[in-house]
Amino acid sequence: MQLADFVDRLNDRLDHDAYAAVDASSNGLQVGAGGTERPIDRAAFAVDGVEATVREAAAFDADVLVVHHGFVWGGLDRVTGIEYDRVAACIENDVALYVSHLPLDGHETLGNAAGLASFLDAERRGSFGDHGGVTIGQRARLPSPRSTAEIEARLSELDTGDRSVQTLDFGPDSIEEFAIVTGSGTDWIREAADAGVDALVTGEGKQQAYHEAREAGLTVFMAGHYATETFGVRALRDLADEWGIETTFLDRPTGL
Repeated sequence: MQLADFVDRLNDRLDHDAYAAVDASSNGLQVGAGGTERPIDRAAFAVDGVEATVREAAAFDADVLVVHHGFVWGGLDRVTGIEYDRVAACIENDVALYVSHLPLDGHETLGNAAGLASFLDAERRGSFGDHGGVTIGQRARLPSPRSTAEIEARLSELDTGDRSVQTLDFGPDSIEEFAIVTGSGTDWIREAADAGVDALVTGEGKQQAYHEAREAGLTVFMAGHYATETFGVRALRDLADEWGIETTFLDRPTGL
């Protein structure tokens, strides 16, 4: 498979065009080492595009590194310092960089929220998390109610590093319906409360999340930004496996 075909397949599957107006990330091919006609035989997948993961991808002899968090946010004015080191690592090692941010959060089957819903054994789902007219999360329902402690214990099985799951326990004693926005998702507490769910599952929070959750009577689980966002790139790795590409997942948990 050529790089151009690899990029087109992922762009189409993830519907990048729908998110272009609202996502600060430059989704798609951010560094096209070797040109779009180069063959793709090996691909590495990681949550974060940083110098370390580029060099790990190079050690795997990957032709492309696919990540959730890329190099470019809201434009790139200068290639100096950290940005230079990251881009240089791609060029020196002939590794292309492909990025999918919000599209990989909200995709109904491949997304981070979809993967986390499956991890929590949710059975009925719908879209959730409006962000400028697109959705970046899911609303899910458990087959039977569970206690806050049970859900917290399950989330603790994620790769959270040294960080424990944080829970704002202001909702009902048992939880059946919940919303998911992975990463930094506490801005959607009010939407979750308006939706009538019992809880919001996300990665990390902000100071005001405590008061908003308390006043809304909503339980909020914060299981770590990194830990809640490994699902999407792992799903893309599975796709690449189906396409006959040799793959690896580079696991570098941040504990955040």
